[in-house]
Amino acid sequence: MYTKRKFPFKGMMKWTRRDIYKFIIIGAIPVFLYKGLGLYWLHLPWLPIGVVGTAVAFIVSFKNNASYDRLWEARKIYGGIVNGSRSFTLMLNDFISNEHATNPLADGELFKIRKEMVMRHIAWMTSLRHALRQHKPWEVSKMDKADQEFLSKVEIRELKYSLTEELDGYVTEAEKEEILSKKNKQAACLNLQSRQIKKLKDAGLIEDFRHMEMQAMLTEFFTLQGKAERIKNFPYPRQFASLNFYFVWIFIILLPLGMMHEFEKIGMEVVDAIHAHMLVHTSPVHDVVEFVGKYFIWVTIPFSVIVSWIFHTMERIGENTENPFEGNSNDVPITTMSRGIEIDIREMIGDDPAEIPKPIEPQFDIQF
Repeated sequence: MYTKRKFPFKGMMKWTRRDIYKFIIIGAIPVFLYKGLGLYWLHLPWLPIGVVGTAVAFIVSFKNNASYDRLWEARKIYGGIVNGSRSFTLMLNDFISNEHATNPLADGELFKIRKEMVMRHIAWMTSLRHALRQHKPWEVSKMDKADQEFLSKVEIRELKYSLTEELDGYVTEAEKEEILSKKNKQAACLNLQSRQIKKLKDAGLIEDFRHMEMQAMLTEFFTLQGKAERIKNFPYPRQFASLNFYFVWIFIILLPLGMMHEFEKIGMEVVDAIHAHMLVHTSPVHDVVEFVGKYFIWVTIPFSVIVSWIFHTMERIGENTENPFEGNSNDVPITTMSRGIEIDIREMIGDDPAEIPKPIEPQFDIQF
C-alpha cells in the first residue's frame, strides 16, 4: 500500500511499458497496410467498435468494483484483527488475577502468563500472514513480468523467512512443533490459546464469566481468520476474469481499424480545404498543412495507444486488486499491520521496550 497521497505516474508507466510496446505495434500494422501498401479496404466503421468499447467499459467497471470490494473487505478484516487484539490484551491485563485463585501467584508470574499469551497471539498473526502470502495458481504476481521485476527489488518477510524462523521466540519449542505439524497452523495457535485459558480457569486465575468472554474473543479471531481465508482461497470467478481479459484485447485489436479511417477522413478534409484556399493564395504554411493532412492517418497510432492503455491498465488494476494478500504494492499491508499490533499489545502489558521490535519501514514509499 502506497504511503504517499498520489500514485506515481512514472511507476505506472514503467509497470505498463511492455503493454505500451504491444499497443504501438498493434496500432502501426493496420496503418502501414492501409497507407503504405494501399489496402484501402482494411478498415471498419467506427460505430460497432464504439459499441464494443462501451460494453468493455461496463465490464471493466464491474470487475474493478468487485475487486475493490475484495480489497476493502480484506482491509476491514485486518482492522478487526487490530481492534480485537487490543481488546484481548485488555482482558489479559484485567481478567487474569489472584481474585479467585486457589494458589495466588506473584505479580511477576502473572506478567509471565500474560506475556506468554500475548506472544502466542503474535504467533497466530504470524501464521496467518504466512498462510495468506502463499501463492495460489490464479494469482498474477508469479506470472506477470512487471510484478516480478518489482517484487525482486523489495523484501517481503513471508517470502524471505520461513514460518519456522519467524515463530522463534514467540512460542515454546513444544508448541512450535505442534503448530508446524498441523495443516492449518493459525488455527493450531488459537487452539493452544484456548487450552491455556481453560487451564487459567481451572486454576482460578479467571472465573466463569471472564472465561466465556475470552473464549468469545478467540471465536472472533476464528471468524476474522475464516473471512481472510475465504478471500485468499476463493478467487474472483474465472469466467468473469477471463472474458474481461479477452474482451479488452478484442477491443484493442479492433480499435485502430476504426480509428485510422476516421483520421484519414479528417486529413483529406484538411487537404481539400487547403486546395480550395490555394486557388486564391499560396504560402509555405499551406504546403506544411497539406503534408500533415496527407499523412494525418498516422496520428491513429498515438491515439490508439492512449485509448488502449487506458482500457488495458484499468483491467490490470482490477486484476491486481482482486487478490489483496499477494504482497503487491497496492495490497493490504498485513506484515506492517501485524508488526504494529505486536508493538501495541506488548506495550499494553508493560513488556521491556528493549525487547519490542521496531516498526517495519516502508520500501519505495510502500507498506507491505
